[in-house]
Amino acid sequence: MSDKKYKLRSQEWFGGNDKMGFVHRSWMRNQGYPDDYFEGKPVIGICNTWSELTPCNGHLREVAEVVKRGIVEAGGFPLEFPVMSLGETIMRPTTMLFRNLASMDTEESIRANPLDGIVLLTGCDKTTPSTVMGACSVDLPTIVVPGGPMLNGRFRGGTIGSGSFNWVIKEKHKKGEFTSEDFKEAEACAARSIGHCNTMGTASTMATMCEALGLTLPGFSSIPAADSRKKVFQQMSGRRIVDMVKEDLTLSKVLTRKAFENAIVTNAAVGGSTNLIIHLIAIARRIGVDLKLEDFDSVGSKIPLLVNLMPSGKYLMEDFYYAGGLPVVMKELGDLLHQDIITVNGKTFKENYAKAECYNDEVIAKIDKPLQEHAGIAVLKGNLCENGAVIKPSAATKRLMNHTGRAVVFESMEDYHARIDNPDLDIDENCVIVLKGVGPKGYPGMPEVGNVDLPEKLILKGVKDMVRISDGRMSGTAYGTVVLHVSPESNVGGTLAVVQDGDTITLDVENRLLQLNITDEELAKRKANWKAPEPKATRGYVRIYLDHVEGADVGADLDVLVGGSGSVVEGDNH
Repeated sequence: MSDKKYKLRSQEWFGGNDKMGFVHRSWMRNQGYPDDYFEGKPVIGICNTWSELTPCNGHLREVAEVVKRGIVEAGGFPLEFPVMSLGETIMRPTTMLFRNLASMDTEESIRANPLDGIVLLTGCDKTTPSTVMGACSVDLPTIVVPGGPMLNGRFRGGTIGSGSFNWVIKEKHKKGEFTSEDFKEAEACAARSIGHCNTMGTASTMATMCEALGLTLPGFSSIPAADSRKKVFQQMSGRRIVDMVKEDLTLSKVLTRKAFENAIVTNAAVGGSTNLIIHLIAIARRIGVDLKLEDFDSVGSKIPLLVNLMPSGKYLMEDFYYAGGLPVVMKELGDLLHQDIITVNGKTFKENYAKAECYNDEVIAKIDKPLQEHAGIAVLKGNLCENGAVIKPSAATKRLMNHTGRAVVFESMEDYHARIDNPDLDIDENCVIVLKGVGPKGYPGMPEVGNVDLPEKLILKGVKDMVRISDGRMSGTAYGTVVLHVSPESNVGGTLAVVQDGDTITLDVENRLLQLNITDEELAKRKANWKAPEPKATRGYVRIYLDHVEGADVGADLDVLVGGSGSVVEGDNH
């Protein structure tokens, strides 16, 4: 047993001179570890979301080796383990269906094994919140190593963003602006290096969130995956987690209420994804912080937009890093952040970002000359969303922020695909597209379909945006006047379930209102006649998910996963 003052959890496995100590050490020795690895070195688990089915995380095997180098240098014992990886661009029906499953995998892998500290290797959208959620439920010293964004996409002399370019493909195709050969060329140009989406989409938003929460080394989140400086931070993270174990700097000591407020403020300033809301609430509920949907409005809706990145702006993550990256934003925000709270490097936010410099004020604006005075997320209430709905004003069309229009209703994604481009569809640019059945239970899994494409006939007419309302999500790379996360969702009998073609709906973002314009008596009558749909699964994980998933307004976690079980494991394996 080590004579150091800190207690190592791993020594419960490796420290005994008895039968179980023999068993635990003996089988590990087949990998060639020497005696001193079992004699008081902190055991650091490297939780790897690498998978060839997750293109954004395809480089994380190499990242793990760099992290291991840092752990060994600091006197730790690195052990890499895989968890379920979630490839946003590949998995069907949606990775959000499996976020909670991946969090369970992470949680139980950590708790069941002789680990003293954790390094989370993340990248693609859900790999970050799922692993952080799982780690929170165990509450060991933990540091996040974000995989990093791709280099800027380059196409025919211009710049294109992986992700954001997707949302103009239908328009270009319908207008005859792109041939099949053009598409093939653009595909390769948009995603030309290792890394996740290079816009301020969900992947970059979640990496930014981790730094704003204090879970990464300062400056780490902005560096492109292909930049050699990323490796330096990876190695330094490996070194740092060993010291965090010695300091007993657990997740619950970093993830305070103030840390979550910092993440909300920072997300507004960078024009981050609406997906942050669901993930941040879920993380908070795992670690025991009372974070509510309304906090995203009260804390973050009056924050100035400082970062000029797609989809809210012009530039990409590589440009953001060259301009100084997130440290510049954190410094500019100043006292809008809680400056005195601890981060994983043992220093405060104020200490970490005091020396940051901006090298391009077209990419990162000064706080006294922001790109927008008020960014962030607006949380809507009204009879159409009694538990709330959200909209991202920085990505919306200003003239539609106060709009009343006739509802054109689609009962499901299948219904939408079957009818949206029918030339006889009774729809114009003043209508409101309503999509049902895409909430947590409805799809199931709450896919990123809220920003549905406009009808072909309106695209050809030159229409660029319409109000769209659903109980689903939208990609962080997307834009438009899109109302999301309507709760209660349609599949549990929320008001969205009884909206009919021809109803009028009022969206008033300034007054935070989303209202179905029918009488209370008519609404009650419709709800009384509503019948719940049959469950979409009868067995397996999806059935468990349907039985236990909570609403979007509380993070769409499984009710049995909220909170944590800690790191103590009762019982042995022999």
